[in-house]
Amino acid sequence: MAPRNPYPTVDVVVEVEGGIVLIERRGEPRGWALPGGFVDYGETVEDGARREVMEETGLTVELVTLLGVYSDPDRDPRQHNLSVTYVGRAEGTPEGADDAARAEVFPLDALPEPLCFDHARIVADYRRWRETGAIPDPR
Repeated sequence: MAPRNPYPTVDVVVEVEGGIVLIERRGEPRGWALPGGFVDYGETVEDGARREVMEETGLTVELVTLLGVYSDPDRDPRQHNLSVTYVGRAEGTPEGADDAARAEVFPLDALPEPLCFDHARIVADYRRWRETGAIPDPR
């Protein structure tokens, strides 16, 4: 019997002038989320993160740091996915493509609610990192 494991995904908090980039998802669950998606077989998580940002927003992202690994089995209603999450920087105006119906820049104090998955927690950890420089503790 083949092992049953969580699916590896990546998410990126993309910093641009004016705030962070969020995408409006085309598929279920619908709503606003950080750019990201599944890591392809044979691909590093770093390459997957850059590819997903490019596919969904058209932006070339420079990964700045690893924010954390989010692995709560309930973080995604579809199945057990774990996310390797980065902070990245990009320049330009995002445009929604691929799995993203739209991509927009939001100031941290004016994010749409609710965010999909556990992305509100990820953004809260990102804010703490920005304010204190501390990487979130795994919970």
